[in-house]
Amino acid sequence: MQQAVQQTADSKRYAKCVEASKRIRFDIDQDVIRGRTFDFAKKFLPDGLSKVHTLMFLSEREKRLISQIQGRSYANIFGLVERFIAAKVLEVSREHWFGDQVALEALVRFTDEEIKHQEMFRRIERMVAQGMPEGYSFLPEPNAVAAAVLGKSTWAVLALTCHIEIFVLAHYRESIDPDGNLSELWKDVFLHHAREESQHAILDELEWVREDAKLTPAERDQAVNELIELVGAVVGILQAQAEADADYFLKIAGRAFSFGEAAEIRAGILAAYRWQYIVSGVQGRFSDVLGRMIDAGQGERIGAALAPIMP
Repeated sequence: MQQAVQQTADSKRYAKCVEASKRIRFDIDQDVIRGRTFDFAKKFLPDGLSKVHTLMFLSEREKRLISQIQGRSYANIFGLVERFIAAKVLEVSREHWFGDQVALEALVRFTDEEIKHQEMFRRIERMVAQGMPEGYSFLPEPNAVAAAVLGKSTWAVLALTCHIEIFVLAHYRESIDPDGNLSELWKDVFLHHAREESQHAILDELEWVREDAKLTPAERDQAVNELIELVGAVVGILQAQAEADADYFLKIAGRAFSFGEAAEIRAGILAAYRWQYIVSGVQGRFSDVLGRMIDAGQGERIGAALAPIMP
């Protein structure tokens, strides 16, 4: 009886995601770009994400430049993660092929939207590149990262995906939307992105919980280990990209920095990336969902893995 009630509740949630997807669907050119270019007189990321306000020795122009470099990597990282998210959602949708057709439609729409987002972020990279000096490099190769991630268990991949899409919403709601000093086009990109991701976060949770119900305790314990491995891989990617972005800034800033200042810039960008892509997503809703699936020992293992990067 309880299982039937839960299935009915879940089916309603899938249906609401389909309804929202139809209502808020956007076109990249007509609804987002609309013939505009990025305003390089303004920041791309708010201080709450870029953390440039902690680098007190930088001028306002230099802080703005760092926010634009970080914003460029921010868009590229979302283009990267949506490569493996789309593939995993397409894979799990097969379990609904001969079942709940509303759930199937929700996941097909999810996949279609993630593919569209990848194209949007590729477009943004090309547009931003036209307004910034040469020398920027985005180090991770999307297909290689996607292949490595998809080699882990479905439980671990859905956990990472849920985490990502929850922090997308937090970033927009808490930092991007309230900041009136960002490039208007940049804000519109992440307005439309967040609107569609709000449905994706719900679907992530539904599929993650459904996957969890199929696991034995031993399988879940291994899946927790794999989630920890994925987080470690993300940390490695962030370290490398933070170093590349700091190098790029130091080359194009237009003045020399002392050894100590350069070290602070490197540390500041890395701290910002750890906040953006890991710390900001592990609290609240994500922790609540995860906490219902794992035991105390598994929670301690995850906490120990996160401890070195927590503020």
